[in-house]
Amino acid sequence: MRSNFSFNYTIGCILLSLFFASCTVPTLVKKEENKNMHATYAGSLDSTNTAKIKWKDFFTDHHLTALIDSALIKNQELNITLQEIQIAQNEIRARKGAYLPFVDLGAGASVEKTPRYTRAGAVDANTTIVPGQQFPDPLTDYMLAANLSWEVDIWKKLRNARKSAVYSYLSTTAGKNFMVTHLVAEIANAYYELEALDNQLEILRKNIEIFQNALEIVKLEKTAAKVTELAVRRFEAEVLKNQSRQYYIRQQITETENRINFLVGRFPQHVERNSQTFSDLVPDSIHAGIPSQLLANRPDIRQAELDLMAAKLNVKVARTYFYPTLNISAAVGLEAFNPTYLATKPESMFYSLAGGFVGPLINRNAIKATYYSANARQIQAVYNYEKTILTAYIEVANQLSNIGNLQKSYDLKAKQVQALTQSIEISTRLFKSARADYMEVLLTQRDALESKFELVETKKQRMNAMINIYRALGGGWN
Repeated sequence: MRSNFSFNYTIGCILLSLFFASCTVPTLVKKEENKNMHATYAGSLDSTNTAKIKWKDFFTDHHLTALIDSALIKNQELNITLQEIQIAQNEIRARKGAYLPFVDLGAGASVEKTPRYTRAGAVDANTTIVPGQQFPDPLTDYMLAANLSWEVDIWKKLRNARKSAVYSYLSTTAGKNFMVTHLVAEIANAYYELEALDNQLEILRKNIEIFQNALEIVKLEKTAAKVTELAVRRFEAEVLKNQSRQYYIRQQITETENRINFLVGRFPQHVERNSQTFSDLVPDSIHAGIPSQLLANRPDIRQAELDLMAAKLNVKVARTYFYPTLNISAAVGLEAFNPTYLATKPESMFYSLAGGFVGPLINRNAIKATYYSANARQIQAVYNYEKTILTAYIEVANQLSNIGNLQKSYDLKAKQVQALTQSIEISTRLFKSARADYMEVLLTQRDALESKFELVETKKQRMNAMINIYRALGGGWN
């Protein structure tokens, strides 16, 4: 009696030692995210935020809004992301089903010939089913059964895996919103670039007329022996240079149109626009709000936050693999060597029920590696979250500064264009009265052309800055 107790005690101790050994988990140092952010942009406490404005209200050009509307339906990259969202949603469904019992129904048939001169064969030969009927040879077997398997989620491994899948799904949704903000901004930037190129082409066309008129004047002056052939050739070269420049701008227009067509998901075609109003465009007033609003408005920050939450849960899931798992299996059904006997109950019925604790003991390197990797990904997610917040703040700060500087630059360039335009008339009159050299006329006209180009470019940059600050604040996806 004492020997049986000693044996049972020994077995119990071994089982307990196996249990506690399997529950030993390596300790890791976790890093918590830092959400600290400046309280204001340049001291402003105004909480009014332009990001709250819907893109259809922010952009008033109906040609532009039509392009954006079409892109949100047909853009291939956006549609690829929508399928990723569907995949993530299906992953939630799969994880949800993992912590519920699995039940399957099956039917089977088999035949077996047992050698007569073996233990099993000799027993079968002497076995009778009913008087006068021996055991079938060969033996057939027919079965209809329901099987159940269930991993009891005692450590919340499966539930945490499902929560992680939910956060990953929400992250892909936030990623889609972030893509929408960039898509809206990219189309708007390309649209205003297209209008700017149209205006530069029109400026160039008018200046070619001015240079051609100046060339005619120089030819008349040469006939009157007031200038040499050199002056004629210089003006003629300037006309040819600007005529050649037209084709460079036309190529830029084609490429910009096709960039918009690609974003809209269509083959190359003309992009409808109203370039005549470009010079009258005035950027809307921008209200940046306060930096803490970026946490709610910027989809990329929300995405990084959700990725971090999923990574933390994945660490918990990886930790549970060090613990024993409780598995329960059961089966119930009908089985007989003759299908006519399947309906004979209870003789043809069978059932089984089993449960077991299984935990890792020796050679847990794979589990440790998975656990360390999950923790490393969680630390990566922390750094990515902090980097995304810092990037968002710097983008807003840069664009706010850019808007102010571009406004000052545009005002000065507008005055420069006005002064050079007036100097063209003055230099032309002086040249006709032989009080100015032809090079003065040529250089004045050249400077005026470049200043007009720069004015259009600065106007485009101002419009782009307005779009970029709208995107940086988190607008465009709602």
